[in-house]
Amino acid sequence: MSHERTQHLSPKALAALAIGAVGVVFGDIGTSPLYALKESFAHLQDLGQAMDEVYVRGLLSLVFWLVVFVVNIKYIFLITRASNRGEGGIFALLSLIPRGLSAKSRRGRFIMSMLAIAGAGLLFGDGIITPSISVLSAMEGLKVANPVLEPAIIPATLAILVGFFYFQQFGTARIGVVFGPVMVVWFSVLAVLGLFGIMQKPDILGAVNPMYAIEMIRLHPFEVFVLLGSIVLCVTGAEALYADMGHFGIKPIRLGWYLLVGPALILNYFGQGAVLLATSAAPGEDFNPFYALVPDALVIPMVVLATLATIIASQAMISGVFSIARQAIRLNQLPRLEVVHTSKDQEGQIYLPSLNGLMLVGCLITVLLFPSSTELAGAYGIAVTLDMAITTVLFAVVARRFWRWRRRWVMLLIGLFLVVDLLLVSANMLKLVSGGWFALLIALLAFIVMSTWVQGSFHIGKKLAEDSQSIHEFLAELWTDAIPRVPGTAVFLTTNYNTPLALKHFVEHAHVLHQQVVLVTIVSSNLPVVPAARQIRVEWLPDGVWKITALCGFMESPNIPRFLERARAHGFNFDPDQTTYFARRTSVVPTGSAPMAGWRKRLYAALSRNSVDATRSFNLPPDRVVDFGAQVEL
Repeated sequence: MSHERTQHLSPKALAALAIGAVGVVFGDIGTSPLYALKESFAHLQDLGQAMDEVYVRGLLSLVFWLVVFVVNIKYIFLITRASNRGEGGIFALLSLIPRGLSAKSRRGRFIMSMLAIAGAGLLFGDGIITPSISVLSAMEGLKVANPVLEPAIIPATLAILVGFFYFQQFGTARIGVVFGPVMVVWFSVLAVLGLFGIMQKPDILGAVNPMYAIEMIRLHPFEVFVLLGSIVLCVTGAEALYADMGHFGIKPIRLGWYLLVGPALILNYFGQGAVLLATSAAPGEDFNPFYALVPDALVIPMVVLATLATIIASQAMISGVFSIARQAIRLNQLPRLEVVHTSKDQEGQIYLPSLNGLMLVGCLITVLLFPSSTELAGAYGIAVTLDMAITTVLFAVVARRFWRWRRRWVMLLIGLFLVVDLLLVSANMLKLVSGGWFALLIALLAFIVMSTWVQGSFHIGKKLAEDSQSIHEFLAELWTDAIPRVPGTAVFLTTNYNTPLALKHFVEHAHVLHQQVVLVTIVSSNLPVVPAARQIRVEWLPDGVWKITALCGFMESPNIPRFLERARAHGFNFDPDQTTYFARRTSVVPTGSAPMAGWRKRLYAALSRNSVDATRSFNLPPDRVVDFGAQVEL
């Protein structure tokens, strides 16, 4: 839902959207109290520092001001302004950039595209680590309730993840209505527990004074730098504010953050700090400040609520990954994957079976490699902070090239953001050996796949264009050879005004042609959703040939039969029962002269073989599709 559409909503409708945003947008950042301060306190102990008031207050001050700077100022106040018709996310940001770059800036567009692909790869890695650490940290409450239950933590985590990914195929349309209320309960409980902890040491609230953070940095700069690798866990999920903006609009997101989520998180963090200072004995290695806030009799119910919250947080992250993958497919940065719509009413409710399976395997491997939230925290953070830095760079290009901000303001503001981003990235790089390599490995694999697909598609398209002939030359040959026409409509997919190979092969083999021939071109728009009035362009060519160009937004799934129906308004005669669709199956042979590494050619060929056919990609009726094979050397 765009920002404009939320301007005139009634208070009741706005409140409903805000509750929905609480359930979807804030799931990741909302479960950070389960592990963020726990890992930060553990870091201090690893550095040999006593948990005295100087460190605890300084740590809480750092947490408070990092949340204010990253979430409030950077994302909610500024980054969310870069919306494409209300839609957010790294590809929405990328789609704004060509409008601000000159036609000669091919190198600049390429660099920005590669940055966006890298950011998407990092988000894919985040989508695997987030469910793992969230569910695992919730299950660790079992050993707080009863140490005997500790051996059950890993099996329970794996079982929940398997069940969770299994139910993805049914969609979230039915259970999504409970996400908001459950997360409202979760954040309310966080706030109450935080207040309960603060009551034990009320003066802990004085840590909002930035002087505590400044003094800690002055006295212990290296320790603070190392701590940033753990403190950043308090703001992981902030990128979801931007990515999920299109579902609710920025106004409900801001309302949910300022009235509930933000205050609840800060109260809980300060409550954890207070209960730590109020602990008479020195905390041991297994000390969990979050569950220390919970009365003993309520630990098991809290584990149940935390598990529900982490499942919802994971659901939001996975839905975001599905959405990003679909955008990448539409922008031809990923091979065509099967996209299943799980809701008749909501376009965004989608399920990608192959990606879901890969993510499940990735999560299971992650939990087995890092069998505790402390170990897994070593792998967490690098992907998020690098993605934040990439978002900052892309935003700077939009601000300068598209909005025409003054150079000095861009350099000042973006420079400040980049300093913080790079500090967080550098601090997380210290965790490279202890687990950070895993997040980067996932991101690297995703980047290799996407960049290989982009490069291979470019060379294949170039070769096909060189080998094809103009449609006008084909029609002239058709008229000269007096090819007989048969009743019906034939639809061929093409990328330009050249003759589709499927059309040429059909005429060569059948020696006939339908009375009505339609050349359909799908053009990816930099809009998230193209208005129906602007979606179709129809041209009449000689000899019963029509050229139909359909604009398709990066948040939409192309549906050729629907496009043909809409073409009726432009004079096109469409009878679904008399229409046959001709598609080309391209078999890529990695033995050509394209300037690509041999392993990349083989990878592209494998991706091409396993991509979904045109029937499912373009929603074609299976009983009216004819496939033609074509072999192309890469």
